[in-house]
Amino acid sequence: MSTAIHIEHIFKNFGQEQILSDVSHDFEQGKIHGIVGNNGSGKTVLMKCICGFLIPTKGKILVQDKQVGKDMDFPQDLGLIIETPGFLPQLSGMNNLKLLASLKRKISEEIIKDTLKLVGLDPDMKKPVSKYSLGMRQRLGIAQAIMEDPSLLILDEPFNGLDKKGIADIRALLQDLKTKGKTIILASHNAQDIDLLCDTVCEMDSGVLTVIR
Repeated sequence: MSTAIHIEHIFKNFGQEQILSDVSHDFEQGKIHGIVGNNGSGKTVLMKCICGFLIPTKGKILVQDKQVGKDMDFPQDLGLIIETPGFLPQLSGMNNLKLLASLKRKISEEIIKDTLKLVGLDPDMKKPVSKYSLGMRQRLGIAQAIMEDPSLLILDEPFNGLDKKGIADIRALLQDLKTKGKTIILASHNAQDIDLLCDTVCEMDSGVLTVIR
């Protein structure tokens, strides 16, 4: 099994504060990898480093054998939810995704509609995103992450705001994406999400990554 993400001796400091401390790990392709840890443990910072949003103070990260920040600014074949997804509040969910999709011109309107249905949203709904519930926004964020069919997904607390049915729907969706060979890194506070979905589990604590299973 090949490595999707290779992390080598990563340190990340903000001023005098060390957030990541000598993190090294390989994430295998085609698996769901869980990261657990309290708020402030460093897991979101690690995800932002993988995505290229933050540059490590020391060390290197390779995504699909290319170094982030050197060979590329951002991994191309990547879908993500990190913190609250940002949308234009006056537009509908469909129009938000159409606008985002127009930047890369990779997918058709039909694919966007199908993706919205996949996450349990109605593509014909005219309601602006400002009127969406937290759970609806979260579903829209997941639709945005997966709509261009990326091989790698980084999902930071993807179940936030979802009701029981929403959680079950998105768990089933992630398992289906795994069967299609996607690599998924998942951070969740919910131990059940991690137990049910993840092939491997790491814990972040005070910037140190430890393999649990």
